[in-house]
Amino acid sequence: MAAVEPLTAGAVLLATAATDAVYVMFTSAVVARKRVPAATWSSVWYVLSSYAVISYTENWVYVVFAAVGSWVGAYATITFLHRPPGGPPVGAAPE
Repeated sequence: MAAVEPLTAGAVLLATAATDAVYVMFTSAVVARKRVPAATWSSVWYVLSSYAVISYTENWVYVVFAAVGSWVGAYATITFLHRPPGGPPVGAAPE
């Protein structure tokens, strides 16, 4: 097992945090039936997840950093998108 490089570990953490944030935005666009935003978020999601997978497949320890980044990304995005109950989903057309 190779040593963990802090720069790579941080990059994996940030990439997976961004990946989960993008996944939440993709899901929001799908729920709102917004085709172009959903397709755009999907392509960004693919690029970010590819970086993380390529980085941590060389050393399984990076999976831990990927998991932490995933948690942070989803938590932060849901916090950002939080709306009072009963409101329209983010990305929905105004009434």
